[in-house]
Amino acid sequence: MIILFNILIVLATIVVMECLSWFIHKYLFHGPLWFMHKSHHQKSHSFFEWNDLFALLFAVLSLYLMYIDQTNFGARFFIGVGISVYGIIYFIIHDWFVHRRFKTFKSDNRYLKAVRKAHKIHHKNQGKEKSRAFGLLFVRERLLQK
Repeated sequence: MIILFNILIVLATIVVMECLSWFIHKYLFHGPLWFMHKSHHQKSHSFFEWNDLFALLFAVLSLYLMYIDQTNFGARFFIGVGISVYGIIYFIIHDWFVHRRFKTFKSDNRYLKAVRKAHKIHHKNQGKEKSRAFGLLFVRERLLQK
């Protein structure tokens, strides 16, 4: 029963991270933190962007939560695991598949194509204002049908 509860904590954390990421992206990255996030909306001349520091921040938070609860393996530990799993999913979908930082991942999967299309809608506007589609994993149904 405890294992099931811990799995639920990880899965709930992934969902919360997607919702939190949408909020942070819309109101902070395209708001007061635009000075760092704008590197993601510009043509990059290197592998790393200033925007990558946000991933590092979440990785540190995740590791901290796992570290402080490493002897109990309680809720904080599994929240940290959920943040890490979300980070891995984000890296694979966003950086690898959508932005093709590594050119090895292609798919004709309808859902993944919708994710890519939604992200292209977001990047259609290169500026701070008037952007749309701030999430990653949750896409509008209309994009799935095309």
